[in-house]
Amino acid sequence: MPHPAFEKTSHRPWPVPDSPWKWRQSWCDLLFTHWPVDVNLLRSLVPEPLTIQEFNGTTWLGIVPLRMQGVMRRPLPDLPWISSFPEINVRLYVNYEDKPGVWFLSLDAANFLAVWAARHLFYLPYYNASMNISQNGRFYHFSSQRKTKGGTADFDATYEPVSKPYQTKAGSLEHWLTERYCLYAESSKGELYRCEVHHLPWPLQKAEGEIYTNTLLDAFAFSLPDISPLLHFSSRLDVVVWPPERLKI
Repeated sequence: MPHPAFEKTSHRPWPVPDSPWKWRQSWCDLLFTHWPVDVNLLRSLVPEPLTIQEFNGTTWLGIVPLRMQGVMRRPLPDLPWISSFPEINVRLYVNYEDKPGVWFLSLDAANFLAVWAARHLFYLPYYNASMNISQNGRFYHFSSQRKTKGGTADFDATYEPVSKPYQTKAGSLEHWLTERYCLYAESSKGELYRCEVHHLPWPLQKAEGEIYTNTLLDAFAFSLPDISPLLHFSSRLDVVVWPPERLKI
């Protein structure tokens, strides 16, 4: 049976890869939190030749808590205690060869095997964390505490969707922030990779929430602006993932 992500492909900015996809996952109960940030503060955090993108003269930083579900390599079935877990990531928006994507400053997950696999197979800066995501009616509570010594990397927030689901319009900030179909990563040898993904257009909802704790950026040499973030919610998005391919630089 075709994966539900392939019900539509015409919205992609470039064609679906010719090679077979290898992994599947679903992103659930997700909150996009975004702040505008001076691009000059971020340049040292992203390797050349990746370009940090800007929208109307500014770039944006996202912190995204979510619940991962159905995470598994094709064609294996979901496995208890492995395929579902909370996660949170810190992300920037970059481009290379006209393929805009995501660059992760960090990712935390409450699953040791997922952290190990993502670090070794996808070269992503994952960390083990103690996490919890719960729902009470329309309200969600997400908490995370990274399991590392020397400093903190914690996050605690509540949020709720406050609109009906909708799809973003091309050319809007919401579309620019969310409709991205690859990620970039750097190996321990300094090699850059692109990892293609595919999914249907994001079903977004306006959101409201409150962040009580956020020390995820303490390890980096900048602070977020003291303003309320832009918030969006999505209940579920089914995704397929291809293996990373080394960039020919």
